[in-house]
Amino acid sequence: MKPLTKTLWIVFFAVAMGYLESAVVVYLRELYYPEGFDFPLKAMTQTVAVTELYRELATLIMILAVSVLAAEFWLQRFAWFLVVFSVWDIAYYVFLKALIGWPASFFTTDILFLLPSIWTGPVIAPVINSLTMILVAAVILKKSKESNIFTRLSGMVWILLGTGSLIVLIAYMIDFATFVLDYRHSLSSGDRSRDQNILYLSTQFIPRSFDWLLFFSGVSLHLAAIFLIVLRKAKSPATM
Repeated sequence: MKPLTKTLWIVFFAVAMGYLESAVVVYLRELYYPEGFDFPLKAMTQTVAVTELYRELATLIMILAVSVLAAEFWLQRFAWFLVVFSVWDIAYYVFLKALIGWPASFFTTDILFLLPSIWTGPVIAPVINSLTMILVAAVILKKSKESNIFTRLSGMVWILLGTGSLIVLIAYMIDFATFVLDYRHSLSSGDRSRDQNILYLSTQFIPRSFDWLLFFSGVSLHLAAIFLIVLRKAKSPATM
């Protein structure tokens, strides 16, 4: 299969996944938020909540499976994973906007993910991450095309990518984590019956702020990693 044809089919798959994701959210909002989505979250049954968690896990497995099939080497598979994930995420918001007119703006707060904890942030934040991931993937795939021996990244690049990703994840999850800690701290010693009930806590949570400084600190590390990849001259496997 020609590279362009393969790329188009992978992108088509990611866009279709984005539509399926938006369709599920449309159904959930029709059931739980007929007046329009807003925080705090409405209470879900444990069955629905667990199903939603496994659906998100299944989505990641689907993206991984396509990425593994798309390339021979793990570095290229990693790049394709970033492509599929990013296109899927952007397409999800595009279809939500087309189907139900949401979000109202790029700065509308959304619940982004549920694993391993609730992620929240303005819609523009995951879009920025997706565009950055596409850039990382494009640089890796371009380098791989230029040199068949470009099959690994330097340790410093992985450190920058990993640390940047961890910082971004913290930026998404810190608001809910702070809320949980504050809530449990405020409980009286005689009223701890709901202390471990994460479903209950999720229905009390209203996002208060998003740490842009922390977020862009992580993004800047991703950009630094991209810069190092661009500068890297793939002469031999030992130099990469």
